Amino acid sequence: MTFISFNYALFLLIVLGIYWSTPRQSWRVFILLGGSLIFYATIQPQYIPLLLIITLLNFYLAQAIGEPKDWRIANTKWNRRRLLLLWLGIISNILLLLSFKYIPFILNSIGILYNLPHILETANWFENNLIAPLGLSFFCFECLAYLIDIYRGAPPAASWLEFTSYKLFFPKLISGPITRYHYLQNQLGMIGKKNTLDSVKIPALKFPNLEQITEGIWLIATGAVKKALIADNLGIFVELSFSNLQRAGSGDLWLATVAYGLQLYLDFSAYVDIARGSAFLMGLSLPQNFDFPYFSTSISEFWRRWHTTLGDWLRNYLYFPLGGSRVGLFRTCLNLLIVMLIAGIWHGASWGFIVWGILHGLALVMHRLVETVSKQLKVHKIWESWLGILVSWLLTQSMVFGGWIFFRLPNLRDSIWVIYHWWGYDADVQFADKVYLEAMGLERLQLVWLMSGVVVLMAVNYWFHRGLKLQLNWQLKVLLVPVFFFVVWLLAPEGLPYIYFDF
Repeated sequence: MTFISFNYALFLLIVLGIYWSTPRQSWRVFILLGGSLIFYATIQPQYIPLLLIITLLNFYLAQAIGEPKDWRIANTKWNRRRLLLLWLGIISNILLLLSFKYIPFILNSIGILYNLPHILETANWFENNLIAPLGLSFFCFECLAYLIDIYRGAPPAASWLEFTSYKLFFPKLISGPITRYHYLQNQLGMIGKKNTLDSVKIPALKFPNLEQITEGIWLIATGAVKKALIADNLGIFVELSFSNLQRAGSGDLWLATVAYGLQLYLDFSAYVDIARGSAFLMGLSLPQNFDFPYFSTSISEFWRRWHTTLGDWLRNYLYFPLGGSRVGLFRTCLNLLIVMLIAGIWHGASWGFIVWGILHGLALVMHRLVETVSKQLKVHKIWESWLGILVSWLLTQSMVFGGWIFFRLPNLRDSIWVIYHWWGYDADVQFADKVYLEAMGLERLQLVWLMSGVVVLMAVNYWFHRGLKLQLNWQLKVLLVPVFFFVVWLLAPEGLPYIYFDF
């Protein structure tokens, strides 16, 4: 079951009907869990027991970590026990992630490095027979955040049912956004332990009003347009171009690179829009994950706007514990490199993702150095002029879009081939006919204009939201929603899988 399908629409309507007809909030938590299990069972039912076991393990570890101190145990001994339990949880979640996503990559790298054929055969066997559960990376990162939050003093979940309903909450289960437990706990009206003597009860949810319902459906409709109508059509061109590298010319490779950057953003942000819209109809709010990232004028600003829940996770649970920017310039730069390297590894088990992470780490280091030197020389005002902003934007987006090559082609042989042929390489005579005319039904120039139109629409949307701070009223959204759904049903190609399902 995918978000953009009749099955999901029917599923969501049934869940909402049962959910809001239930008078007690505790029952609604149970309904969310049941609905989430059904949702995941339509995709990978074989992994439901595994996810439940992992959830149970993290729940009881958090309970042990969050237990109030026994006055009979020395403070240092108590803290040492809590720290050991935390590390047990961290290692368990990381090992789970490694076992499903990175064993073939590790074995293959060892086999190639030391020329061990039997290791390569084992790696191939794992790669062909071991399929990682969808959403495993998001699942494990949320578990790690939860355990660390409890260790830092946040109250643990009061019951396994509450924690499991949060962990398996179907809108965010597969591709996020990464959501902290206490963020949803406060909305769901769960009972959270404050200490051994008392507890706190959050008021139950209220049925959303007409304006809130419209906003939820609007998010789903705009997500459907971004994913099915725009991203999937761009994806057809991207797939045809990168699967026929030897035939594509330099201009085609540049166009495909930009198209993939747009596809990736529209595809992932569409998923988050539909996830947030679905949650909104249940009276819940999931965090935003994107804030017009392609209008950033620095790489640090880009990471405050792109996949913001991942960026927050990296800052709170990696960058700050490493010392952040409080440990001197050299250590700050080293911390940035370490964090982005881990971000690259988190996205996938391939050298391309590692290179992508290193590139972003180096870009962040360069930005930090330029910023420091500019302030010391008192020339930082240059970057605030219109020319400085334009140059900064061009440099930032060139780096971002160029780096997406390693994302789309994580095999270094392919990605480096593309970069090498960005200039002075002529296309095969049949490429334009097969890709543009037959597959896309467009001339190359027409596709350029259509992509430019997408960028212009993004710029107009950015100007309205960030510049004028204006939004459409809910009455106009009510009129546009059926139009959006009809256009998607009429013009969208056969649905492509969400890109972030692979991560």
